[in-house]
Amino acid sequence: MKIYFLRHGIAAERGEWQGEEAERPLTDEGIQKTNSIADTLAQLELGLDAIISSPLVRAKQTAEIVAKKLNRESKMVEDKRLAPGFDADKLRDILLDHPYGNTVMIVGHEPDLSETISELIGGGRIVIKKGGLALVDLPNAHSKRGELLWLMSPKMMTK
Repeated sequence: MKIYFLRHGIAAERGEWQGEEAERPLTDEGIQKTNSIADTLAQLELGLDAIISSPLVRAKQTAEIVAKKLNRESKMVEDKRLAPGFDADKLRDILLDHPYGNTVMIVGHEPDLSETISELIGGGRIVIKKGGLALVDLPNAHSKRGELLWLMSPKMMTK
């Protein structure tokens, strides 16, 4: 099972945002960079069976941009378990509750994504920058251990 972990794009700064934290959106720069990242992802032909997003606005916006560029809008779902507090146990629950297929993209937040990847690969410090992408190979949805195949910074994916 291939699990792509995508951190949401650049969002409004916490200290400057006046609304609810869950409603903090991508900035204009975040939208532009996410579009560029999505263009690169389209070239990679990931073959996604599903795109599963956190319910927070910045993650949903990121997932929507990627889904549109990859022609996977009908494969996009939202799961509240991807909100802050996400971990490897919640990932297993998501994958077992909804058998989305063998190639899934998770769109979420830090530090949860990095900590989840670290747990899945048996330790090590991982940091996913805003717009960064990691690929973990799991034997199956029940697996507690997998292999980090690669980690790409947003700079590697933008033109």
